[in-house]
Amino acid sequence: MTFQQRTIVVTGAGSGIGEACARRFASEGAHVVLIGRRRKLLERVAADIGGLVLAGDAASADDWQGFIASILAEYGRLDALVACAGGMGFGSATDTDDAAWQASLQANLNSAFVSARACLPELVQRRGAIVFMASIASLAAGPEVCGYTTTKHALIGLTRSLARDYGPTGVRVNAVCPGWVRTPMADEEMQPLMARYGDDLDAAYRRVTADVPLRRAANSDEIAAVCRFLVSDEASIITGATLVADGGSTIVDVPTLAYGRL
Repeated sequence: MTFQQRTIVVTGAGSGIGEACARRFASEGAHVVLIGRRRKLLERVAADIGGLVLAGDAASADDWQGFIASILAEYGRLDALVACAGGMGFGSATDTDDAAWQASLQANLNSAFVSARACLPELVQRRGAIVFMASIASLAAGPEVCGYTTTKHALIGLTRSLARDYGPTGVRVNAVCPGWVRTPMADEEMQPLMARYGDDLDAAYRRVTADVPLRRAANSDEIAAVCRFLVSDEASIITGATLVADGGSTIVDVPTLAYGRL
């Protein structure tokens, strides 16, 4: 068990990719700390895998003071942070008011930064690792997702800055950029397509991945496996990297799509 006795913190652990990461690390012997705003979801996961449930806001420095104290009291160490909390930021710039913009910053960027800042003193002691859940929206822009695209791009800058500053202490910092992943959040994003075309959920996912080389969305366990690798000793030389896990979406040359339909 690669992670036996290690303590791994997962934010956004109540559903989707965060839940899959928590389950994966627990299955390999880690002490898992499950952080999120919805206690019932965290407790549902913890009922299966154990671990320490800490309900609160990953973007709150005050909440993190209590989180760190609880983690050290329970396990005495902190070895890795997998920051999966995120969401928000839909709409074009003119459709995004100040409150929506701030909500996107809080959910996607502040949550990652504040979580990392709180964990870094302990990670330095353990020569630990951070994985940020970025997105292919960190690399390209979709339609009418101004806040989400901007904050996910910023996560790559945060990854590189922390990797540069804390590499000399042995701390590794990397980002994962998934494409479509079948999660509750992505299911919600399928609703407009389902309404417009009369698709069921499976058909909507087929529609959005029709030009993806692997022709499918990922599942949460596949992205958790990528995070597991980046935290593990097998990735000991990897830091400051952006690992794209998108079924090939971002390698497609958009102007040539018409030729593939001849």
